[in-house]
Amino acid sequence: MCGVARPLDAIGDWWSLLIVRDAFDGLRRFGEFQKSLGLAKNILSARLRNLVAHGILDTVPASDGSPYQEYVLTTKGRGLFPLLVALRQWGEEFFFEREEPHVQLVDKATGLPVRRLELRAQDGRVIGAEDTEVRAPSSMARR
Repeated sequence: MCGVARPLDAIGDWWSLLIVRDAFDGLRRFGEFQKSLGLAKNILSARLRNLVAHGILDTVPASDGSPYQEYVLTTKGRGLFPLLVALRQWGEEFFFEREEPHVQLVDKATGLPVRRLELRAQDGRVIGAEDTEVRAPSSMARR
């Protein structure tokens, strides 16, 4: 199976990615996600359940001791950070006019914008799509 198709089962709709984005921004409670996204409760609930079922979010007791639960990113969920950065940078490049204001991802330590992501070969060269190919393992080729 394709390494792109499997993860799309877990995060394949844009609401799920926006929930993950908001979790990176510090949102933890159902009501916070709902307020941020303006999403119907039933849809938000289904997306949160799916993200928990796929191990991207986990539920924990509320940090304030109330009877509510909070949603936190798991290690798997935090692994989505480069994907969100790539999507953000792609969007900034192709969906905004040059001088159009938009939010910006910055390094907390320096306040400077985060550098563009680059894909690099094992030897450190910057590579693009034209420099790569997808190869099936030999065990799949014999089928």
